[in-house]
Amino acid sequence: MTIDNRSRLKDWLSSGEASLHPATFPQRELWAASPVPPADVCNHICTVTKVSGPVSRNFCEKALAMVVARQEVLRLSILPGKNGPVQLVRKTRRPALNLQEVESSDEEVEALIDELVRKPFDLVAGPLYRFEVIRRSAEEHVLVLVIHHAIADGWTLGVFMTDLWTAYAMLVLGVPGKLEAVPQSYTDWGVADRALWQPREIRARQPFWTERLAGSERLFNAPDSVPSDPGKRNRWTSELPGETIAKVKKLAANLGGTPFSTMLSAFQLVMARASGKDDILVGSPVAQRSKRAVWDTMGSFAGIVPLRGSVDRRSSFAEQVTATHRMTVDCFAQAMPFSELVKCLNEPVIPGRNPLFDVRFALQNHPVPDVSMPGIEVEYRTRSTGTSRFDLACELTEIGDTMEVVWLFREDMFPVADIEAMNQHFKNILETICERADAQVADLVNLHP
Repeated sequence: MTIDNRSRLKDWLSSGEASLHPATFPQRELWAASPVPPADVCNHICTVTKVSGPVSRNFCEKALAMVVARQEVLRLSILPGKNGPVQLVRKTRRPALNLQEVESSDEEVEALIDELVRKPFDLVAGPLYRFEVIRRSAEEHVLVLVIHHAIADGWTLGVFMTDLWTAYAMLVLGVPGKLEAVPQSYTDWGVADRALWQPREIRARQPFWTERLAGSERLFNAPDSVPSDPGKRNRWTSELPGETIAKVKKLAANLGGTPFSTMLSAFQLVMARASGKDDILVGSPVAQRSKRAVWDTMGSFAGIVPLRGSVDRRSSFAEQVTATHRMTVDCFAQAMPFSELVKCLNEPVIPGRNPLFDVRFALQNHPVPDVSMPGIEVEYRTRSTGTSRFDLACELTEIGDTMEVVWLFREDMFPVADIEAMNQHFKNILETICERADAQVADLVNLHP
């Protein structure tokens, strides 16, 4: 930090214009336990909203300013500190909004969105988000939010859009005032979370993880060479029909499991075939928003939990779900901040690789904003950005009655044909077990994709 910036920071702190706070545990993970540098674009997440109808730039700017005033992470940047990163929260900050008019094809708009996603943030100067209004015509707009994972998770994207449209509606209707303050700010949550995770609590959970992860191996062998762009992953999508989703939910209830444990069981079988291993270790995110006070708060809350299961080819799928459900309940109950878990296990952080596992499986249950305004139709999508901190990731997101399946993968490890085969295998397993829950695991592993 330059002398001028240090002087400016000192003035901000003394005047109350800004305040300093320790990094939260999810933020610490990016600095202490991530395979890529914090500034890498693989730490960006994104949502794209298509709007049919008139959109006022003036109202957009004013609405975003109202959201910035409500959500402190939009006024937050990260400073280096002697003991790790420190949050700098400003009292006020201008909204980071840009509007551009384009008359381009869908492909060119997609390329523009990709460019916005892959533009780095200045973590020290901030802000750590950008909001782009792409005006394609008077009645057609695309709203793009790109935000750094240090201040956001998937849940945050829905909160942002809900706040934005609430503020926009207030302006359209001429309702005076500002957005209601959140019950608990992100920094206040960080204080409470740090108070919970005292060394004593972490030590109490360490034996569980030491035993659970002993002797675990990575599913796939990454090449010795590091990719030229280690944060970049290819992106491939498909969709599960609503009929299949409804059957999976009914099956999960009948088996005493959950949709998550049922789909994870199916995914384990896909990984067993793809890797040739029956010991399956993946990471899965947990929202960490159990308290209502933070449901409307933007921030990086989510953690990641190792889930290690065994594929028993002699058992039925129903038995596989029972074992997987029991395992996930145990692991989520013993979850701890991932950066602290890595320390407990003395796992080295290898550039370009997660310390424990290289495969991520996620069933997203983020809130979806319900926008209803006269003359305006809104299509909201959380967008998997094509970046990942894992070699392979499978993300499932319910959209209406259907479910989007997104695969993110290293191109130097997984040809697209292999990803297509995994996806088809996953779908075939779900369709089969919905008809025959007693199907043998060995037969399901060997199902022709």
